[in-house]
Amino acid sequence: MNVMDLLKPAAVRAISAASSKKRMMHEIADIAAGAYGLNPDRTVEALMERESLGPTGVGHGVALPHARLAGLDKVVGAFLLLEKPIDFEAVDRQPVDIVFALFAPEDAGVEHLKALALVSRTLRDLAFCDKLRANPDPAKLYTILTEVAPVKAA
Repeated sequence: MNVMDLLKPAAVRAISAASSKKRMMHEIADIAAGAYGLNPDRTVEALMERESLGPTGVGHGVALPHARLAGLDKVVGAFLLLEKPIDFEAVDRQPVDIVFALFAPEDAGVEHLKALALVSRTLRDLAFCDKLRANPDPAKLYTILTEVAPVKAA
């Protein structure tokens, strides 16, 4: 599995600002609706339900919100780069400006976990995140994200 398996070019966007975590979730849902035909209201609801279990801000300005949704046949993703970071209740209390959301079928087992691990490992690389932050063009972001070599699980 690699990032290209999870992400369509239409699911990558850069925006100047989101006023809150909830507003950012709406942005992600709009991206997922356009790229994958997901219901935006249900997507926001599922993301917020998952977020209520514990924040998905993993540190160093990165968040990995995720949810299981009916109607999907595989794990898909949406990527958002924020020009102005927002509070995401991240584990390191740092604001978030890189958001990679994952959406899995309701019955997805190990594939959902593999996708989450892949994205987490990829975005743990601080130099890689700096490269993303320096390239706010969606086409360039997609290229950077999908050129990543698959990383083997430890």
